[in-house]
Amino acid sequence: MMAAMSTRGVFAVLAAAVLFGTTGTAQELGPGGLDPLAVGAIRVVIAGTVLAALAWLLGAYRGTRPSLPLVLVGAIGVVLYQLGFFTGVRLGGVAVGTVVALGSGPVWAGIVEWVATRRRPSPQWLAATALAIAGVAVLTGGGRTSLLGIGASLLAGLGYGLYTVTGSRLIEQGQRSYGAMGLMFGAGAVLLVPVLLVRWPGGLDSTGGLTVALYLALVPTVLAYLLFGAGLKVLPAATVATLTLAEPVVATALGVLVLGEPIAANTVIGALLVLGGLSLLALRPAAGASSGDGGRPRRTWRRSAPTSPSR
Repeated sequence: MMAAMSTRGVFAVLAAAVLFGTTGTAQELGPGGLDPLAVGAIRVVIAGTVLAALAWLLGAYRGTRPSLPLVLVGAIGVVLYQLGFFTGVRLGGVAVGTVVALGSGPVWAGIVEWVATRRRPSPQWLAATALAIAGVAVLTGGGRTSLLGIGASLLAGLGYGLYTVTGSRLIEQGQRSYGAMGLMFGAGAVLLVPVLLVRWPGGLDSTGGLTVALYLALVPTVLAYLLFGAGLKVLPAATVATLTLAEPVVATALGVLVLGEPIAANTVIGALLVLGGLSLLALRPAAGASSGDGGRPRRTWRRSAPTSPSR
């Protein structure tokens, strides 16, 4: 049963990563002149409102008292990711900015969770993450970028690590997975309203700009983070962060197939390295099932989440 839940969690996170990977292509297909900071802000404002409202309507917050400090940390992580990611992409380019942000995400998540739980990551996670990070590094193709751009992308990775671990902790405390996403993104939406007001309209007052913003908010954010939260429900936060490194592979494939970008040797090698790391994590439940502990997978480096029927 636990192995099946873990397998479903892996597929849920990978599905989320596929949706995440459409973000860059959607922006490229949109009208010119879009302000990336305005797009990032309105994306979270819309998505956070929808996620919080959906969780409330489904009763996620009835009888629960979420930790406000945790919610605030998660919201800060959401804000850091959006502002850092779009600034890094603007200064360093889409490929380098995306890869640095996503490649550093699992490392930050591992560090944050290590600090929070005082438990060291498993050797399997370390090996899988090393392979995946090597892959996304190769995908950059040795491109040059500014130190400020790299720093902004690393800040985005830290934000991603913060809200990944925070979401996991909220779920452990009894929040439904979609309730945790609603809390963090709803609070993040409040924090990003001033950014949206300062950068408005940023191209969002056109039909094309609004269409792109709605797509980015509802598909690779609302739907994707519902799947992401479902994965956090049964998998360690660091594992979830590593699985989402499938995103740059998807983004690269869409760039080639949809935008007509050329295929290079580093693209193929990088994708294979990332997929190799993901394969190590995908095989984790099966390895646990044969470990001699009654057929239950070893859920290392994370306290067991509550199994209350309310979730």
